[in-house]
Amino acid sequence: MAKGRVSIVVEHCKSCGFCVEFCPSHVLALSSAFNSKGYHPPHVVHPEKCSGCDLCGMYCPDFAIFATKNPGDKAGVKADVKDTDKGGTK
Repeated sequence: MAKGRVSIVVEHCKSCGFCVEFCPSHVLALSSAFNSKGYHPPHVVHPEKCSGCDLCGMYCPDFAIFATKNPGDKAGVKADVKDTDKGGTK
């Protein structure tokens, strides 16, 4: 049962791979798909293993990913993937 949830802002990602490398639970992998900038963003391959530690977010230089703890959610977990940047600063 997952204790956390990963959220990815695909358009902010530059495929550095830090999130994949430093995830202690091996939740993430780089996707074969491209974002609009031509980079391969991460995707969640094992959502059930996420602990919500947010090491992925701490190591991300572009603030493109973060994890949150589930507050007792027993129904399972899914990854939030946001394809566009909404409400960002200019």
